[in-house]
Amino acid sequence: MTESRRVSLVLTLVSAQLVVMLDSSILNVALPSIADEFALSATGTAWVLNAYFLSFGGLLLVSGRAADVFGRRRMYLIGAAVLAIGSVVGALAPDEGVLIAARVCQGAGAAMLSPAAMSVILAGFTGSARTTTMSWWGAASTVGGALGVTVGGVLTGMLGWHSVMAATAIVASAVLVAGWLTLPADEAGARRPFDAAGAAALTLAVVAAVYAVLTVPHRGFASIEVFVAVLAAIAAGVAFVIIERRTADAILAPAALREPRVAGGVVANMLGGAARIACFVLVALLIQQVLEYEPAVAGVAMLPTSLAGFAVSTLVLPRALKRFGAEKVAVAGLAMLIVAHLLFASIDHGAPYVWRVLPVLLLAATGVAFSFTPTTLVIADGFAARRAGVSSGLASATAQLGGAIGIAVFGAVDAAGRAAALGAGGSALAAAEAGLWAAHLTAAAFAAGAVIVAYITWPALRRSPRRTPRTATGS
Repeated sequence: MTESRRVSLVLTLVSAQLVVMLDSSILNVALPSIADEFALSATGTAWVLNAYFLSFGGLLLVSGRAADVFGRRRMYLIGAAVLAIGSVVGALAPDEGVLIAARVCQGAGAAMLSPAAMSVILAGFTGSARTTTMSWWGAASTVGGALGVTVGGVLTGMLGWHSVMAATAIVASAVLVAGWLTLPADEAGARRPFDAAGAAALTLAVVAAVYAVLTVPHRGFASIEVFVAVLAAIAAGVAFVIIERRTADAILAPAALREPRVAGGVVANMLGGAARIACFVLVALLIQQVLEYEPAVAGVAMLPTSLAGFAVSTLVLPRALKRFGAEKVAVAGLAMLIVAHLLFASIDHGAPYVWRVLPVLLLAATGVAFSFTPTTLVIADGFAARRAGVSSGLASATAQLGGAIGIAVFGAVDAAGRAAALGAGGSALAAAEAGLWAAHLTAAAFAAGAVIVAYITWPALRRSPRRTPRTATGS
């Protein structure tokens, strides 16, 4: 492969992840307009967002395995096409039902596109090229989410929310064409069997688990919907384990999860995913409700987080990975998140932005960059190259599930803190300070838990700096 073609390939793969993350957040600012047009309830409005994450989180791992079996190029192109089709349907949606169905379609397309693109990197690049490309991948993830909020707000204000979905259709079509032109052909050879029964059980288990987590903020932990979803997730999970033990070519090889480094990476990724999502969700609330910035000003105040995350991911992270290895960099990032959340918890009304808020935003951005991509690499190192799709899907799915769990837990802690403050006669401002203080401490505890799990399960943290050669399992 020539250098120019390699650069084009990397840009295509990174752009695909940028589009996936952009699509996950581009409707956030448009929600009030959508709710007004369709007269949605609070629950209906929430499901315009949740429908995307339900199908996205539920299909990531299965889609990753499908990329390994049916071809990464094929799954990339199908995913981009499904994402584009869902976006077109959403742009033309006449009612709530069609819009939510379109969001499910978008999430399914993104779930096929993202692991297929990442698996091309994990299987096709080695050494420093792999490290650098994955660092750019992490930068695209950080920038894409923030860019979606900005672009969605501008388009909604100028042209209405339908234009937001149309824009997603355009960029999804662009990465479809780019993938058609740049992705290498799938390797010919004997096709391995696809474990359809295991895929069905796994999809049901993950979708039910994600549904339960997404439903908690609206129905409560004790609701019948959450109870049934949890039971379904457990039953499907048990069925999946039984099926995989009897399948020669399993979706998720049991040997991989028996390796402490991979199992620890999965748990650390879930806990770290929760701590990372808090840097965006809780901090946005902190800036608007405690510092009392107007929404437009709050958006500008959050901008350094994206800029710093991009700079750290592209300039600092590759060097750190080469020098210290993925395990040590990931733990350093998690430690930064612990400190950042403790500092966020100490910020109260009237705190000066430049001296009290901005430095913590920059620290949090560095922690997100240092913990996200390296943890993905730790998980990927536990799989053979032919299972790169599974490893990428596993890394993405656990981070997404961790983020969903984090939002539910932090939201519940925040609400409890606010209720206690109001019950004691405090003002709305005091309640916001109390609730977010408790939520940030909880986020710090999640990050600390990830550090503990990593130290116990990652041998590289307990030996000399030089890493041992990669050992792939699940072959």
